Amino acid sequence: MADTKREIERKYESDESGLPDLTGVAGVATVIDKGVAELDAVYYDTPDERLASAAITLRRRTGGDDAGWHLKFPVSSGVRDEIRAPLSDTVPRVLAGLVRSRVRDAELVPLVRIRSSREVRDLLDADGVLLAEVSVDAVHAERLTGGGRGAQWSEIEVELADGRDPAFLDKVDKKLRKAGVRASASSSKLARALSETAPKRKAPKRSAKRNPEPRLVAADFVLAYVRAQRDAIVGLDPAVRRDLPDSVHQMRVATRRLRSSFRSYAKVLDRAVTDPIGEELKWLAGELGVDRDQEVLTERLTAALDELPRTLLAGPVRTRLRTWSHARSSGSRRRLIAVLDGKRYLDLLHTLDALIAAPPLRKAAEADPDEVLTRTVVREIGRVSALLAPAPDLPSGPERDWAMHEARKKAKRARYAAEAAGGFDERFTARVRDMKALQGFLGDHQDSVMTREALRDLATQAHTAGESSFTYGVLYGREERRAAEIEVGLRDAYERWCEPR
Repeated sequence: MADTKREIERKYESDESGLPDLTGVAGVATVIDKGVAELDAVYYDTPDERLASAAITLRRRTGGDDAGWHLKFPVSSGVRDEIRAPLSDTVPRVLAGLVRSRVRDAELVPLVRIRSSREVRDLLDADGVLLAEVSVDAVHAERLTGGGRGAQWSEIEVELADGRDPAFLDKVDKKLRKAGVRASASSSKLARALSETAPKRKAPKRSAKRNPEPRLVAADFVLAYVRAQRDAIVGLDPAVRRDLPDSVHQMRVATRRLRSSFRSYAKVLDRAVTDPIGEELKWLAGELGVDRDQEVLTERLTAALDELPRTLLAGPVRTRLRTWSHARSSGSRRRLIAVLDGKRYLDLLHTLDALIAAPPLRKAAEADPDEVLTRTVVREIGRVSALLAPAPDLPSGPERDWAMHEARKKAKRARYAAEAAGGFDERFTARVRDMKALQGFLGDHQDSVMTREALRDLATQAHTAGESSFTYGVLYGREERRAAEIEVGLRDAYERWCEPR
């Protein structure tokens, strides 16, 4: 089993290699000397340092009170999530899975050994509650691969105690800086160790001639967008495995953005190459979406029930909803992890890497970006208009619902095309906002359509079981009214959206 700890810390270095008196820090009543701990950590990575390039660290450490395997993911500056597993001779399977999207089929090998002699002090408040742990580390780093060197340095580390206010670190920071201590130039021990123990390489010869700035072409912006979505899929993989909030949805969106950009910018990237990749991305989005849509629908129905007064609740409606939802769910969590561990998914990641490394460029790829990007966004907007313009005049029912659902998909595609173009010119950003608002109305309308279908299904099941279907009828009527309100808002949004820019 592995457990997770949110680590909030700051690192410093000092020419004096010592720790100033911290009893004067606001809120600190007592400084407790905890003695010296001897720590010995071996850091694992691929030979080409794929984890380090993403600021991810994987180590096996002995000594101290948290011996074991530690895997750290960056969250923000000075904040990391540390996932721990018990000591073992090999990398624990659960941790190996969390880095698989980056490691792929490469081997994890011992790269650096870091030994630290750590002097520890606890900062306590007036009630004896731990505020932070401050340590002074005498560090010795040793490269374990051929041709590496050794390095030594001293650093100060201030780690916030669990549940404490991060603003407390600012108070410690102020005290340290007054004493001449400065923030560390390296984000972690490993980053510094890799830099200072790397084999010496000959400096490349400098050319006396200055190369002109390369001309930017349409492909530069399209590929930048493609690369960002590939990076999002790879980066979100560990969060999906950890079942972090919204991670599955965000990864699914990244697959959609990629597919959409391939289709919108078909004159830049050859669809003979991108269409098969798009099919694999569609497969991945489908696997990510198993149970997700059902969960959203159940949450929507539960919220609608919560809004009803008790007098309108007839029969075991909540029990019926739970039974219905469970019957439509597949319990996909284990299946999803198997997908992320599978060859098909890893092959898809390899294929995306290959496409970015050697993109299948067409003639328009070398064209002026303003011309290509603008023409693409205008074309995609036109497709949305072709579906939306006649929709309000269609009779209420399946045909109208279909037109609005198709318009929603086209609005997403137009939005993603504009997002890719936004890297070239900020004027596209306004279009992204407009399309996001329009997409929101269309999404709400589709949610209402799906909710009404679910309510009809629930009412039928309740009637068959001899239960009252009254409450489902009430909710259906409310959804119809909500859909009408959405359509009014949609018309206003569409008129604003059609304004010339």
